[in-house]
Amino acid sequence: MLINIIKAIILGIIEGITEFLPISSTGHLYLANYVVKLQENQSFIDMFMVVIQLGAILSIIVIYFNKLNPFSLSKTKLQRENTWKLWIKVVVAVLPSVIIGLPLNDWLDEHMTNWQVISATLIIYGVLFILLENYYRNRDSKLTDLNKISFQMAFLIGCFQVLSLIPGTSRSGATILGAMLLGASRYVSAEFSFFLAIPTMFGASLLKIVKYVHAGHTFVGDQLAVLLVGMIVSFVVAYLAVKFLLKFIQTHDFKSFGWYRIALGIIVILIGVFVK
Repeated sequence: MLINIIKAIILGIIEGITEFLPISSTGHLYLANYVVKLQENQSFIDMFMVVIQLGAILSIIVIYFNKLNPFSLSKTKLQRENTWKLWIKVVVAVLPSVIIGLPLNDWLDEHMTNWQVISATLIIYGVLFILLENYYRNRDSKLTDLNKISFQMAFLIGCFQVLSLIPGTSRSGATILGAMLLGASRYVSAEFSFFLAIPTMFGASLLKIVKYVHAGHTFVGDQLAVLLVGMIVSFVVAYLAVKFLLKFIQTHDFKSFGWYRIALGIIVILIGVFVK
């Protein structure tokens, strides 16, 4: 049990760092799988890799609890109305992933989770971040207020999130990139990406658990403890990672993440080619 707990801690750290930074948690977990693969059946591992993201998502709820709470008595009537509108925009934004992602979920898991796809998406989106930041170098963002995101813009950002169904893309990377292309500032793009993660990842985790149980699996031995440890660690680390990112983008752009993605993509290629 101890070795699995230690591995769950390591995987939770990796998940917590990479879930909200635009660098692909899938790509990192793919690499980690070669070193710290859990001593469990593959069905549990596949479920674990998704469900530990719940810990990371809970960090967003804690950090932004007041901002996301439409019932807060400390808010004015207008602020409560804006909070409700924000939640509706998040729901609108998640619709494309539900409509397209649910029918394709099993096919994508079976055919797209390989080093060729992961390395390609890591590199492609890394290049796109660098090009986008070069384009915006001497330009001001048109939208710097989260409340000014329209329902149409929210839906379009959700369409960009659909791209993250392909492993290695990064859900946060796709949504941040999409929001910036639509004119949002880095800060607004990051925050809306965080909020969009809440229903998206809760839904993905619930789907994985339902499939796991429906296939006849149960939590045996130390499996539940391993899962809970992974979630708790990912929560703590994600909390710190989100705080870091919000501070970082106030004075820096996303180009460093772009270069990092390219380097990671090359490493994935090397492992895929030379490690059997």
